[in-house]
Amino acid sequence: MVDTLRSLLEGTFSWPDPVNELVAAVAVALGIVLVALVVYGLLKTYLVRLVQHLIQKTSVKWDDILVEVGFFRRLAQLVPAVIVYVGFQKVFATRGLLDVAPRLAYAWLVLQVARSLATVITAADRFYTARRDGRQQSLRGYAQAAKIVLYALTVIFMAASLLGKSPWGLVSVLGGMTAVLMLVFKDTILGFVASVQLNSYDMLRVGDWIVMPKYGADGDVVDITVNTVKVQNWDKTLTTVPTYALISESFQNWRGMFESGGRRIKRCLFVDMNTVTFCTPEMLERFRKFEILRAYLDERQGEIAADNEKRGVDTSEVINGRRQTNLGVFRAYIAAYLHEHPQVNRDMTFLVRHLEPTPKGLPIQLYVFCKDQRWAFYEAIQADIFDHLLAAIGEFDLRVFQEPSGADFARLG
Repeated sequence: MVDTLRSLLEGTFSWPDPVNELVAAVAVALGIVLVALVVYGLLKTYLVRLVQHLIQKTSVKWDDILVEVGFFRRLAQLVPAVIVYVGFQKVFATRGLLDVAPRLAYAWLVLQVARSLATVITAADRFYTARRDGRQQSLRGYAQAAKIVLYALTVIFMAASLLGKSPWGLVSVLGGMTAVLMLVFKDTILGFVASVQLNSYDMLRVGDWIVMPKYGADGDVVDITVNTVKVQNWDKTLTTVPTYALISESFQNWRGMFESGGRRIKRCLFVDMNTVTFCTPEMLERFRKFEILRAYLDERQGEIAADNEKRGVDTSEVINGRRQTNLGVFRAYIAAYLHEHPQVNRDMTFLVRHLEPTPKGLPIQLYVFCKDQRWAFYEAIQADIFDHLLAAIGEFDLRVFQEPSGADFARLG
């Protein structure tokens, strides 16, 4: 075709042969570009729309995701790139004219291939995200890392094509610039390594509740990328944490609590130690009226009486032998009350214990787990338990320690 057009130009114009050949080659190249544009228009207008229409009628999900990310439009753009590259190779490369044109066409073809592959990576990430549950890690970091590698290779191949060099030669040159590249892409490299470690060791997933005070993060993870982790705090603000910071520094992940089946209640009642005393028979008789304590008191009192009798203890003095105290009975009441509470998980750690006495009283700590892990419900259950215990402590002739207030001093006056 180039020869035919050159012959026509020679018969029409008195141009030198090199000019006739160049004009003929350029005209044919423009024709190739026009054909490529026409083919792209037909593909985009008819074939791509037809494929998308057929996909909408299927019941599977993965093909819908391919449509959403524009995979078929990218394929349609790949066809004219192939036509231009093949045509330019035929027109220019074999004649030694404008040898940069085939290289430009090749660079364009490489770019279109890379863009098509990038949509496949995006589609794979979205399809995995749509199907995964809370036990699976996010692939967003891997997807972004794959795109970075893909486009880095694309730039190398395009540059090699335009310069007429081997791409592997450029790679070796870049290898000599490792220090500069590491400085320029430091955050990206650190983030990529961190995201791989986070996924490999299952340290973080989308939906996890994490706490990282240094960055003001206290909420749910909503996105994990190569460079950043986005956290939606409980006040609905968003905090962005560098991905590598989650590896180099410590953070608290509450996922284990949700997977355990319980949420810890760890709180103390501070008892005024001046109100702790041995139980009198009248007190024990009164305590027996509390239904959840009746069996405990009968068993415990029988055990103590038998032990004192066995050892010949003189019980005329209250300090001799073993005796129950109002505080011990109150602890037994707390344990019995929590055992009967429908929202306390009895299969997990269950403690009602003394802590070391303090100037603010004797701490009686409840260390149990609530079945309902939802924040608002958990707080309501915890408050309900302590409301009851604060109201009940006076029935055991005990007082909660409380520092003097203005009202206390007014009563003294």
